[in-house]
Amino acid sequence: MKITLKDGSAKEYAQPMSIYEIAADISEGLARAACAGEVDGKVEDLRTVIDRDCELNIVTANDAAGLRVIRHTASHVLAEAVKRLFPDAKVTIGPAIDEGFYYDFDAEPFSRDDLDKLEAEMKKIIKEGHKIERFTMPREEAIRFMEEKGEPYKVELIRDLPEDAEISFYDQGGFVDLCAGPHLMSTKNIKAYKLISSSMAYWRGDSNKAQLQRIYGTAFQKKEELEAYLEHLEDIKRRDHNKLGREMELFTTVDVIGQGLPLLLPKGTKMIMKMQRWIEDLEDKEWGYVRTKTPLMAKSDLYKLSGHWDHYKEGMFVLGDEEKDKEVLALRPMTCPFQYFCYKNSQHSYRDLPIRYGETSTLFRNEDSGEMHGLTRVRQFTISEGHLIVRPDQMVEEFKGCLALAKHCLTVLGVEEDVTYHLSKWDPDNREKYIGEPEVWNETEQHIRDILTQLDISFVEDVGEAAFYGPKVDINAKNVYGKEDTMITIQWDALLAEQFDMYYIDQNGEKQRPYIIHRTSMGCYERTLAWLIEKYAGKFPTWLCPEQVRVLPISEKYEDYAESVRKELAKNDIDVTVDNRSEKIGFKIREARLAKLPYMLVVGQQEAEDGTVSVRSRFAGDEGVKPLNEFIEQICKEIRTKEIRKENVVE
Repeated sequence: MKITLKDGSAKEYAQPMSIYEIAADISEGLARAACAGEVDGKVEDLRTVIDRDCELNIVTANDAAGLRVIRHTASHVLAEAVKRLFPDAKVTIGPAIDEGFYYDFDAEPFSRDDLDKLEAEMKKIIKEGHKIERFTMPREEAIRFMEEKGEPYKVELIRDLPEDAEISFYDQGGFVDLCAGPHLMSTKNIKAYKLISSSMAYWRGDSNKAQLQRIYGTAFQKKEELEAYLEHLEDIKRRDHNKLGREMELFTTVDVIGQGLPLLLPKGTKMIMKMQRWIEDLEDKEWGYVRTKTPLMAKSDLYKLSGHWDHYKEGMFVLGDEEKDKEVLALRPMTCPFQYFCYKNSQHSYRDLPIRYGETSTLFRNEDSGEMHGLTRVRQFTISEGHLIVRPDQMVEEFKGCLALAKHCLTVLGVEEDVTYHLSKWDPDNREKYIGEPEVWNETEQHIRDILTQLDISFVEDVGEAAFYGPKVDINAKNVYGKEDTMITIQWDALLAEQFDMYYIDQNGEKQRPYIIHRTSMGCYERTLAWLIEKYAGKFPTWLCPEQVRVLPISEKYEDYAESVRKELAKNDIDVTVDNRSEKIGFKIREARLAKLPYMLVVGQQEAEDGTVSVRSRFAGDEGVKPLNEFIEQICKEIRTKEIRKENVVE
């Protein structure tokens, strides 16, 4: 048989050979480094015997696939350690994931002390260096085998496999686990690992099934790689908005108020107010929007007309019972049908279009309790919502305009390089989820595809992610943990105008159906705030900061001058406070630095006599003494232009 290697060279063998044997034939060093093999592009266990011509790539820890094999093997070592220290624990599943691995156990919760003990036990297992052997059994024999071991979850997994399936197991020195592989040849090949955390999970992700205990860990080939990753985790913890936002007193949550219902504290409220005022002025003065203000709830009749009652009722907060109550209301999960009636309030000519309605909309969605997190996934939120009523011939240019506005907002916020664009399409195999005919969907999806291509925007296509009435562009970003959320949405709607009997009068005096664009310019304010907290680790651009300047008198003798400085800054719409505490100036400076403030103004005798301020900034450290008017001019320009200053200070 002929084995073609990655570099194009070939090996010929007269008899079948395992991937490991072929690696050893190439070089002993390669065999030692080998984690798996890619046979005609498919990752296979090193023990896999090749008996035909094929292309073969030996996978090492330098490859993503090889690293996954290391991590998968580490998860089995963890399972063995748990069974040694907690014999009553039942094993379930333990896959490799992008950042490491996890294993779920039916057991009592694990403490950090337990994880440390398990790490030590894993070290013993790895040091024992057991050879890992693969073997198979027929399905019924495999079921009996796991029943005898008292592992009901493994039995369930095996029963779900076809009756004629051959079931594979891996044995590492007596500990046997059900697994399809691949795995390393020996436990001693795990060089660097760490158990990160533990949490509750549900068997097979179903909240109606058994509660399990999940242990997360990671593994690398080299200790240096592990240390770099652990430092990365520490940075994630420092940036996590759910932690940092609370520490900075931007928001909080209270059990008696409810999950997914955050309280925005004064500082967080100030930041959202700044974003809201900016967006509303931007849309109205520069992009031709008009404001509406519509109710937070409506009768079920409205949602039945729009189709949301049939397609989205489970995600709504319904007030009343249709079988008992004369009138049933629901809190709004969207604003579109309300703004449609603003349009229908008067007759419109083709000359009136486009009409761009904008609204700062508070919405309500009944998110699953397991999905809610900090400010990114909540049950009440506010968005920069808009609906454009346009003639069909205006649709493409207006859609491009919505994309341009979104990109402008992302640029100003400094996050334009952190997003990915998605064309969210319908799923023709799930017709009941959508309204409209396939021809309409195909046409509108192609329009969006052409627009993104013309604008040279890279995008991916996601089947089944469209709204029930039309395809859309989703602009997504990842949080510090790598979870992707939609930040901005722009939707193409060629269908709902007919359901609401919306029309305009064309140049021939005939009624015509408009098209509708549903869009946000910046998205959800709460989610965007969470994004910015993590992006900037709390060190926001000056224009967004709830406290932009803190005046620090060096003693109580200069409090009057400090107050006069504060008043002058406040006259210029600068958010400023004075630290009048009876503390040393060094302490005040450290406190202001820890608060991540853009500017501190230190004032003493010389500054009071000269009408100056000693400027310290988060960006350049000591910026020297400046006339007060000069500093005001500088910071006002920075705020007005929404400049994002680079930080050159190492703390």
